[in-house]
Amino acid sequence: MGILDLFGKKDVSKIAKKVPFDIKTTFNPVRLSAHKIDRCDLEIKIKNITDETVLCSIAVEVGNGLALDQTGIHKSKEIRVGYLNKNDEYTIIVPIWSNNMTPPGNVPVKINAYVHYRTYSYILNGVRKESFIRVV
Repeated sequence: MGILDLFGKKDVSKIAKKVPFDIKTTFNPVRLSAHKIDRCDLEIKIKNITDETVLCSIAVEVGNGLALDQTGIHKSKEIRVGYLNKNDEYTIIVPIWSNNMTPPGNVPVKINAYVHYRTYSYILNGVRKESFIRVV
């Protein structure tokens, strides 16, 4: 028993060094309409590939011309997932909106998944994925 065990600390070096999650994304429908209000659902599947239970959250950020609400104000969103056990998978659907000012092209959608230590205030590790949605 070490001195850190008395204070409730645990060894997190394995989690901090390895890739903690496997992220898969799909868009439904696969494209949005330019210059009009349209909606697309981003389905995010996150799987814990570590050997321990981890506290995690997901941050989604969209590029210019898109938003995460119908009014077009919010460009980023944080989803607090909670604890994921070993090999658990969590699925969430995030709506993405285009508006009257959305130009055609490929717009990036960035997804960050974080592993937290005890509370959501401290980040141990994370995974980043960037997808592109087609606007026509």
